[in-house]
Amino acid sequence: MIGHTGKITVVDDDESIRKATTRLIESAGYEVDNFGSAEEFLKSGRVDDSNCLILDVRLPGMNGLELQEHLVASNNQLPIIFVTAQDDRDVRERALRAGAVDFLQKPFTDAALVRTINTLASNVKTTEIDSPSDSNTVSPFISRTEGFGFDQIVGHSPVMRETLRLASRVAESEVSSVLLQGESGTGKDMVAKAIHTASNRSAQPFIAINCAVLPPNLIESELFGHEKGAFTDARARKEGLLEQAHGGGTIFLDEISEIDINLQAKLLRVLEERCFRRVGGLKDVPFGARVIAASNRDLKHESDVGRFRLDLYYRLAVIQIDIPRLAARDDDVLLLAQHFLDLSSHEGRRKITGLTAETARAFRLYDWPGNVRELRNVIERAMILEDSNMISTRHLPRDIVPDAEKSPLARVNVIGIDATVSLPPQGISLQEVEKSLLKQALAQTHGNQTRASELLGLTRDQFRYRLKKIRQLAAEQPKFDRARAAKP
Repeated sequence: MIGHTGKITVVDDDESIRKATTRLIESAGYEVDNFGSAEEFLKSGRVDDSNCLILDVRLPGMNGLELQEHLVASNNQLPIIFVTAQDDRDVRERALRAGAVDFLQKPFTDAALVRTINTLASNVKTTEIDSPSDSNTVSPFISRTEGFGFDQIVGHSPVMRETLRLASRVAESEVSSVLLQGESGTGKDMVAKAIHTASNRSAQPFIAINCAVLPPNLIESELFGHEKGAFTDARARKEGLLEQAHGGGTIFLDEISEIDINLQAKLLRVLEERCFRRVGGLKDVPFGARVIAASNRDLKHESDVGRFRLDLYYRLAVIQIDIPRLAARDDDVLLLAQHFLDLSSHEGRRKITGLTAETARAFRLYDWPGNVRELRNVIERAMILEDSNMISTRHLPRDIVPDAEKSPLARVNVIGIDATVSLPPQGISLQEVEKSLLKQALAQTHGNQTRASELLGLTRDQFRYRLKKIRQLAAEQPKFDRARAAKP
């Protein structure tokens, strides 16, 4: 666990920032390593010595996101706090989806950084798995799922209840292949674990591998194992993950769409013939595990465009479960937010009891492109920054509460909020006010007219009528101006 005897690593190419950050962290009681580039950090041989990595996004050579991908591919669980001078939503989402703990924008305050590190210190736990002394060590991909069931997946919306009902029936069945499809962050891995726990395979291993972070040759070796001498570094026989699921466990292949097309053919043989061969092997090894595959892409479409084998898709999709996106789950977003708040409080962090009314409204209206994972990151970040016992909008990312939300104009006709616009002495164009409100509502809801209409307290038809009227007036304005200019 990170503590005052823990070590923090800083990787930033700006020497002045690196030194200032190092002094700050040391003053908080931590040991510090610092490096000017990702390459320098990797070459140091001290990657596994750190308890936390404070990482700049923009670095010469390998950038911060590429270093994160390298660490994930190496199965390194080092918590990462990203810092950047750029406000780039895509970069932030990419980093958080890959598992970053937080994302601080320069210039951040000393207090904000120390709070983030101290909160991480009170929350991050490390576990050790004893490995046998021979070459067939316990794989880091083997997960423990005891006690994790469907009752621990939070969600009472009709669409989520139906999803879990179907998954529960799958768990009780003997079906050998299951396909989970849904956007990143929807919880496909949790559904897979719950299926395993609720099945008669629960006493056997649950083995998870993320196909997106390992190169094709490494995926093949991890899945199938290899014989001694199969390739240069194969100094001994190695059991693959398929073989370690002995006795009929569960193999979870996350992001299966990223598997090389040639490896897809080998996986198809495993599913159809229930056996496989190690890399460099000549004998078939029996296979009795259930395969749960997951993808954030539509595999049927991927097969139509030639990126995924159609026969493998049909073989995997014996049962297909579509995991709904968070924005389609009604008020599950508020239920999950409260769950994460309670969880953090139970783990010993500050007691925050709930969300303000404005925050709850912002959460309902936001589209949540990162889904449940993004929500959890937002809650954890807000808990670090919040000074009161309720999460307020002032500590939410701008994507959720844009600057326009703080404008008096944006608070007119909002459900549950009484607000007025002060009429300036020189007057104001009502048409321009309405146009501004419509534009702000569309911007905040990323073009979703149904949500935009809710934001303004209108029906969807009323919203579309006003939008159409504004556009017609805008189109007619040049004609009016020309006619007025032509008058003598």
